[in-house]
Amino acid sequence: MVSNQVYLFLVFIVNGVLIGLLFDFFRIARKVIPTNDFVTYIEDVLFWILAGSTVLYSIFIFNNGELRLFMFLGIILGAFTYMVFISSYIIKINVKIINILIIPFKTIFKILHKIFFRPFTVIFINIRKSFTKFGIKLRKQKNIVKN
Repeated sequence: MVSNQVYLFLVFIVNGVLIGLLFDFFRIARKVIPTNDFVTYIEDVLFWILAGSTVLYSIFIFNNGELRLFMFLGIILGAFTYMVFISSYIIKINVKIINILIIPFKTIFKILHKIFFRPFTVIFINIRKSFTKFGIKLRKQKNIVKN
């Protein structure tokens, strides 16, 4: 009986670590890809749905749906331990790796932007300048006619 409870406690410590990893996944995503408040709210809801599903799944699979206080203490202990000792390293390493992997895509995007969008930018700038010059000529003509 006691060995079963120790086993369950360890299982829920691992659950806490997994929830910490899931939380860090969203933190890393926010550091690499800046998002607005609405997307952040959606990410938060998604985190809580996934975290809750993980806990409920574990409760039903490992303890036949019976709730025990030590299970929640195990989750808290696992998440706390992960956040204090491991989280900062995981975030730093993953952000660096992702930024290194993104560099080629950024370079390709800049090249494609120059090839495809730069001509349109030049055309629109020239059209705007032409309309501005045309507008100035019209105002001058109106001023001449009024005088």
